[in-house]
Amino acid sequence: MIGRRKKDIQKQIVSTEPVRRLSLLRVLLALCLLAGAAFGGMHGVQQWRFDRTLDSHKPWFAPYVDVTATPSFAFEQLGNTASRDMVLSFIVASPHDSCMPTWGAAYTMDQASASLDLDRRIARLQQQGGNVMVSFGGRDNQEPASSCTDETALVGAYQSVINRYNLTTIDLDLEGTNLTNADVNARRATAIKQLQTARRAAGKPLAVWLTLPVGPDGLSEDGTNAVAQFLAKGVDIAGVNGMTMDYGNSLTNGLNMLTASESALNQLQRQLGILYQRAGIHLSDNSLWQKVGFTPMIGQNDDQNEIFTLADAKALNAWAHSHGIARASMWSANRDLACGDNYADTKVVSSSCSGVEQSKNDFANALSADFTGRFTESAGVVTTADAPVKQAADDPATSPYPIWSTSNAYLEGTKVVWHHNVYQAKWWTEGDLPDNPVLQSWQTPWDLIGPVLAGEKPVKQATLPAGTYPVWAGTTTYNTGDRVLFNGVPYQAKWWNQASSPAAASSNPDTSPWAPLTQAQINEILSQQK
Repeated sequence: MIGRRKKDIQKQIVSTEPVRRLSLLRVLLALCLLAGAAFGGMHGVQQWRFDRTLDSHKPWFAPYVDVTATPSFAFEQLGNTASRDMVLSFIVASPHDSCMPTWGAAYTMDQASASLDLDRRIARLQQQGGNVMVSFGGRDNQEPASSCTDETALVGAYQSVINRYNLTTIDLDLEGTNLTNADVNARRATAIKQLQTARRAAGKPLAVWLTLPVGPDGLSEDGTNAVAQFLAKGVDIAGVNGMTMDYGNSLTNGLNMLTASESALNQLQRQLGILYQRAGIHLSDNSLWQKVGFTPMIGQNDDQNEIFTLADAKALNAWAHSHGIARASMWSANRDLACGDNYADTKVVSSSCSGVEQSKNDFANALSADFTGRFTESAGVVTTADAPVKQAADDPATSPYPIWSTSNAYLEGTKVVWHHNVYQAKWWTEGDLPDNPVLQSWQTPWDLIGPVLAGEKPVKQATLPAGTYPVWAGTTTYNTGDRVLFNGVPYQAKWWNQASSPAAASSNPDTSPWAPLTQAQINEILSQQK
C-alpha cells in the first residue's frame, strides 16, 4: 500500500503552530450553507448540480511525492517536464496535538516551510506550470479525522492545509485503522462535506479523491463502506483511486501484477456503479470509468514476489486509455530511478529507488503517456446523474453465447449473455442473476467478462450427448469417480454414496458426495471422444 516504505525520520515538533479553528461566525455561515443545500435538494435522492464539462474532461497523471522521505526529493525540478503535477504526501495528525495537521508527523506546515523549503519549492513548481494536490493519511500515521474528535477543529485543520497551499483538489489516502473505523469515516465525511459546500458556495472548487486499497476483487467491505458513508453525507467524490499494489495472497489463479490490476479496476468500476445507484444517482459506464484512478507501486513491491515492471506500466496505461479511466498516479516519484551499485539487495524495498533496471523517470513516462489533462482542469467537475438508457432485449442471433435463463443450470466455466454483456460462471449455478448488484465479487457466481461486440454471432456450446452417462437413481450405489446425469447436468462422485441426490451439491458442496463437472472437463471429454 501507499506509504509502505522505510519509516520517515521522526523529528520532535518544537514549535506550536496554532490550529486554524473556525470562528463562531464562520461556523454559522457554513451551517446556513448546509441548510440551504438541504432545502434545495430533491426528497429521497441526492443530487449535485454545477456547471461541468465531464464529457470533454481529459485524463491526468500526477505521481505521489513523499515529502518527508530522506533523501529529500526535488519535485520542483519536474516542473519543466510533461509530468509536472504532484500529489504531495502525507498530511497527518501531530503526535502532540490531535487536531494539528503535520507533514508525516515530523513537521508542522511552518516547520516544513523553514526546514524543507516546501512553500518555496511549490512556488517554483508552479512558476513552471506545475501544480500540487495534497494527500491526507497514508499507512504509517493517523489521518486527522482518526485523532481529532472535535468536529469544528477538524474542519479547521483541513481548511488550514487547503488555504496554506491554495488547493483545488485533495486526496484522502485511507488505509488500516484510518479506513476501518465507521465513526471516524462519518466524522471525516461530515467535515469534508462542510468544506466542499462552503467552497462551492464561494465559487471555489474542491475536488475530493478517495485513495483506497484494492485486490483483484476490487474494494474490500471496509472500502465500499467508506465510499457509501461519503455519499450518504452528500460529499461529491471526484473519484476513487485504487492502490493497485501489494496483492499478497490474493495474487492467485494465474494472476500477475498487470492482470490483477486490470481485474481490480474492473471490479472497482462495477462497485462504484452499485454504490452510486444505492445513493440514488444513476451513472453510465463511461461516467463511472471517469471516477476511477489507479496507483501502482513501481518496481519492487513490499512483497518480494511482486514486481511491477516497465512493461506492466506501459500495458496498464494502454488498458486505462481503452476504458476511459480518469486518473493515473504512482508510488512514488521518489522511487522512479534505478538503485545504485551500493544498494545491496533490491528485493528490500527502498524509498528512493525502484529496485529494477530503468532510466530516471521511466515509470512516469510510461504511466503518463497520453494522459494530457490536468487535475486543476477537472477540479470544478461536479457529479450529476445520467439519464437511464432503456436497453433492447438480448438477441440470440447476435449474442456469442446463450441468453441466461433463470431455469437453466450452468457449469463452472459456462459463458452466457445477459443485458448485452458476457458472464462466466465461477461455479455451478442455477437461478443466480448475472448482474445482481452485489458489492463483493464472492457474493455472486458470475464473473463479468465484457460487452457483446458488434457483429458477433452465436458460438456453438460444447455439451455432452444424451446417454453419455446414466441418469442418477436413488437406489443405485455409486463409487468414487462414478459419473451421472442429474437434470441434464453431469456430476462425479467424490466418495461412495447411495440415495444422496446431486441436488444438494449446489447448496452444500462441502458435504455433498457429488461435484458437477466443469465446462473445461466437458470440453476435455469431448476432445477424447473425437
